[in-house]
Amino acid sequence: MNTNTQNLYLFKAMEAYPWDLEKAVEALQYALSYEPENVTALCLMAKVHAEQLCDYETAKGYFEKAVASDISAIIIYPDYVRTLLQNHDFKEAQKLIDFAMTVKAVDKGGLFLLQGQLLESLQKFEEAEAAFKEARQLGLNSDFIEFVESELERVTKKRERQNREQKTEKPKEKYKAEDSKGWMHRLNSLL
Repeated sequence: MNTNTQNLYLFKAMEAYPWDLEKAVEALQYALSYEPENVTALCLMAKVHAEQLCDYETAKGYFEKAVASDISAIIIYPDYVRTLLQNHDFKEAQKLIDFAMTVKAVDKGGLFLLQGQLLESLQKFEEAEAAFKEARQLGLNSDFIEFVESELERVTKKRERQNREQKTEKPKEKYKAEDSKGWMHRLNSLL
């Protein structure tokens, strides 16, 4: 009987989120009181904290409980990685992506998308492009593929801009080096 009641509260929370946060949180609290290790309830509570309250540390705690409860639950990993990215926990996010890639039935296209976003955050644009191309290849619906292509286009523009800026900075550095040597030479000739 408890399982049915817990599921009812979980369904109410899922229906209410994100439009009626008060109802969603109340239902999640009831669901978690019946079953504290319910992965779906823990993940949804983590999303409330991450997406609505920007309380990433609390969200990470709920995600950690979800992973401890069922390490093979594929619903955990995309939102957990997004939370880590938003909190600038890039090393943790990379470790989680690497692990999640080994979980059976996980959405690898979605994980490659997140990998690309992580690499973009680190300004590793060429590697990000490769990850986005892999995500596009693994995409199974047109909307996802179009979204990945827009991400890829944005990163390509960033990479091209970065390359242009690096090319224009090199002559300036060379000029500064030559200029400093010129001053030293002039100074020596005066002495």
